[in-house]
Amino acid sequence: MPEKAKKMEKVPIAKKLVDNAKFLQERIGVGTSFDLGVRKVHVLNREVHIYYCNGLCDTQYIIELLKQIVRVNDDERQAAQAWQIIENRLVHQQVSPVTSLDEAVDKLLSGLIIVLIEGESTGFAVDVRSYPGRQPQEPDTEKVVRGARDGYVENIIVNTALTRRRIRDERLRFEILQVGERSKTDVCIAYIKDVADPGLVELVKKELQQINVDGLTMGDKTVEEFLVKQGYNPYPLVRYTERPDVAATHLLEGHVLIMVDTSPSVIITPTTFFHHVQHAEEYRQSPGVGTFVRWVRFLGILTSLFLLPLWVLFVLEPELLPKEWAFIGPNKQTNIPIVVQILLADFGIEFLRMAAIHTPTPLSTAMGLIAAVLIGQIAIDVGLFVPEVILYVSVAAIGSFATPSYELSVANKISRLALVVLVVLFKVPGFVIGATVYLLWLASIRSLNTPYLWPFIPFDPAAFMQIVVRRSAAGAKVRPSIVHPQDVRKQPT
Repeated sequence: MPEKAKKMEKVPIAKKLVDNAKFLQERIGVGTSFDLGVRKVHVLNREVHIYYCNGLCDTQYIIELLKQIVRVNDDERQAAQAWQIIENRLVHQQVSPVTSLDEAVDKLLSGLIIVLIEGESTGFAVDVRSYPGRQPQEPDTEKVVRGARDGYVENIIVNTALTRRRIRDERLRFEILQVGERSKTDVCIAYIKDVADPGLVELVKKELQQINVDGLTMGDKTVEEFLVKQGYNPYPLVRYTERPDVAATHLLEGHVLIMVDTSPSVIITPTTFFHHVQHAEEYRQSPGVGTFVRWVRFLGILTSLFLLPLWVLFVLEPELLPKEWAFIGPNKQTNIPIVVQILLADFGIEFLRMAAIHTPTPLSTAMGLIAAVLIGQIAIDVGLFVPEVILYVSVAAIGSFATPSYELSVANKISRLALVVLVVLFKVPGFVIGATVYLLWLASIRSLNTPYLWPFIPFDPAAFMQIVVRRSAAGAKVRPSIVHPQDVRKQPT
């Protein structure tokens, strides 16, 4: 029989516990792995085995269940009804029957306990999971001045609870499945039944079910690469968030969320370019202040993309500048070409960013002083850089840091460097053609059949105004049409 066919067969639970014990010993290493154990008790003249996985179970729950099961010997005498009696004594809200050892293995390795009874071909799975992890706290990458301070954690159960706390709708759905031949990682699809497009839900579900991989060791990032098939395209095709309020907002708009166990971030689908340039801070301020913050952020993003290529163009073609702007450009000559200085400075900032991630917090201040004083100033003094290069590269870097999405900021940096190279090679035609090709390329990208530059291309005036101007909650009456919501209106009539 082919190996794949063997895997599809379910091994039933044997009525003899010796056979079950032998299977579990060979299959998952009970008795070999120290964290897998079994507790054997006798109830109504029958042997009962309770299998557990240390570290994933709450020991106090198991002790209470054992007390209830052992107490059966004092209160009951009907040995023929041992299965029903033990089922009633499993005082827990989540008890489900299991009929195959394959299902029992999956549940056991997920943190549930398995109860097998001598002479019975059906056992019980009791959910006493208690995964190790941290408490919800504000995400470092999505801080707000005012707002909730809780954030998603690595526990999928906690994450679904944080979401349901904000949306207590009976139509909110959390569908769970396991992905990974070996890891069997829990992946949850979240959506609101009468809002989300059923076709989108089925598409996401189908893509997840087709993932064929050993394990999701990198969590949601691995799921994303299978889901959108991004390849070497640097631009993010899904949005990540660690804030439950942001996730709940997108659910109400009609998006589908993907939660992966062991990952503190949630995948939002589908998303466009403009989903990555919005931040929760804009919605925690008044509409006027939120609009101002949004415009400043847009300016920062445009600066991170086009400031350096434009400056290089004016350095190479100073006649393009009017006399009033003649001060733009280096005031002194150096032996190192300007483009080489820009590349060195840009990569130097990238080195500093990487170093900041890997540097312990007590040493980060010292690293900043070294970068600013020793490297920056001395590099200018010895003639490695002209001051204008440091200035414009720094402003472009600040624009990158102002970009809410880290993935988008890195993609913009790659595009900026490509534009700089084109300007150096072809001057004005290089900038014009490069910017045009860049815009057309973004317009050609589709994320789960969604145009990446919507509502700019294709143009949707009403939706585009909601991108430019932060509308008040009372004024935002319809959901984004790009997700094809079943219920278009946000506010019931």
